[in-house]
Amino acid sequence: MIRPLCAALWLVLLPMSGQAQEAVAHFGSGNTVFVIRSTTDISIFEPVLDAFIASAPAVHLMVSLVNRACARPYASDQTRALPLTRRWRDEIWGFTQEPAVTIYNNQEITPEEVPVSRFELLDMLRESPERFRGKIATYDIEASGLGYLFAYVDSLEATTFGSLLEGFARSDATATCCSAEIIDAVSNGDFLIAYNVLGSYVENAKPANVSAILPEDYTLILSRAYMIPATARNPSTSQAFLDFLLSDVGQSILRSVGLIYAADPAESRIAQSAIRSIPLAPPLLVALDKGTQRDFLMRWRDTFSEPDIDGE
Repeated sequence: MIRPLCAALWLVLLPMSGQAQEAVAHFGSGNTVFVIRSTTDISIFEPVLDAFIASAPAVHLMVSLVNRACARPYASDQTRALPLTRRWRDEIWGFTQEPAVTIYNNQEITPEEVPVSRFELLDMLRESPERFRGKIATYDIEASGLGYLFAYVDSLEATTFGSLLEGFARSDATATCCSAEIIDAVSNGDFLIAYNVLGSYVENAKPANVSAILPEDYTLILSRAYMIPATARNPSTSQAFLDFLLSDVGQSILRSVGLIYAADPAESRIAQSAIRSIPLAPPLLVALDKGTQRDFLMRWRDTFSEPDIDGE
């Protein structure tokens, strides 16, 4: 057990009833120790933690925790400047902007073929079913909290969601747990296309033979959520860290490691009207409802169930 424990920070997404794997890491030493718990890769976030500790050496579940009065409120100029989609009740804040992208093997998919929208992806799967059989991947929503969040929001946002599931089923698509596994498989050609992959992981991996697109019909933008536990032993440190994350310096570091999407229209590859930020707000609590989860998982399992061997 680490003593003294000055700050406990949760950087988590919306997991499936505790099923999503949780990573834990410790940063700092002496009287400045951070315990980071996350359902996403922590290493990608390490540069900003190291920078904060160096500059101040003395120093889907998140929404549910806030709703259950588990968070400590805080407000500053930096937090008040956030759009409403990235803050709620001055108790939870989104400090990154990361798109859900479609990636493809650029040695197997020509520029003319690239499906720049969900409609084009559906057309591609219909027109070339054998070419893409077993060659499509996405997150397994039962193993990945991130995958569940993206799929659930997709089901609310897209008129194409049902058709996508049907297309994935016809193509014998694969649902798997991990970003690195999906990206590597697209890179080596085991998969040709992967849907709803977190763009920051692709940006950091810089895999060979892999290109990413932001779907033109709409692109989901995820903000990693930050909350300060109500029982934090040193809330002032947690508050200072939040302000650092939202400062120009902190945001610059996050941008340098691919955790901030370039929202400038001059840099953006899609129209601003196609950006769909996933709000840190009570509607996400619906995704945690047991009945909602059960019905959604049944639909998902029908899509990715193993084929009947007797029927071969």
